[in-house]
Amino acid sequence: MPVSPAGIQASAPERPGWRLVWHDEFDNAVGPDWTFDIGTGTNGWGNREHQYYTARPENVRVEDGILIIEARKEPYASSEYTSARLKTEGKKTFKYGRIEARIQVPRGQGLWPAFWALGEDQKAVGWPRCGEIDIMENIGKEPNRVHATVHGPGYSGGSGVGGFRELTSGAFADGFHVFAVEWDASGLRFSVDDTVYKSIAPADVPGTWVFGHPFFLLLNLAVGGNWPGAPDADTVFPARMKVDYVRVYERAGGRD
Repeated sequence: MPVSPAGIQASAPERPGWRLVWHDEFDNAVGPDWTFDIGTGTNGWGNREHQYYTARPENVRVEDGILIIEARKEPYASSEYTSARLKTEGKKTFKYGRIEARIQVPRGQGLWPAFWALGEDQKAVGWPRCGEIDIMENIGKEPNRVHATVHGPGYSGGSGVGGFRELTSGAFADGFHVFAVEWDASGLRFSVDDTVYKSIAPADVPGTWVFGHPFFLLLNLAVGGNWPGAPDADTVFPARMKVDYVRVYERAGGRD
């Protein structure tokens, strides 16, 4: 059986053809393999985002087995909004496998929830050379669409390589969905609720393929920025991104 983070119940099921290697079910608390980014970063975390990230319970906590990342409209330090960004940097990294999370995104113009991964060497080589895998991003002005994107040398920022999944009715904020990537030496396959909607192979990127080394995971809820734009008068705060679990599997037999 896989070993769970301390204090977290080992309640995650196995998937046929996969072996569970790490998970956080958020049954009681945020597990010890998560740390937090604090502050506003450089240029609003590189995107002119508006929030100040904290580790306060007002912004990040567990309620009834669900991780709550809460964006609030409030003056804090030099910012008008607060929120939270969790990461496994320095704690847990993963190379290949299936990475998934069950998430309910918030609704509202200017909100930007994300589930993603960065190369563990980002401090040594910088971004985008370290690589970035965006497993799920949603912006409030596109309530029925989520995006998957990879960034690397020659295909970063607005030139990232990716695709999107649209609901035929309703919005992603209406309920929980499972967002996942299956990742191996041949490429990455992104899915929503076990339906693959985008595959990216080394031949699909116009620059260097940088996805053959370990990555750490991130969960965050940003407010504003270059892509989603600012909140408007109809955006309701506090806004909550809800995460039921995060799970990482390797293929049964350890195959890449």
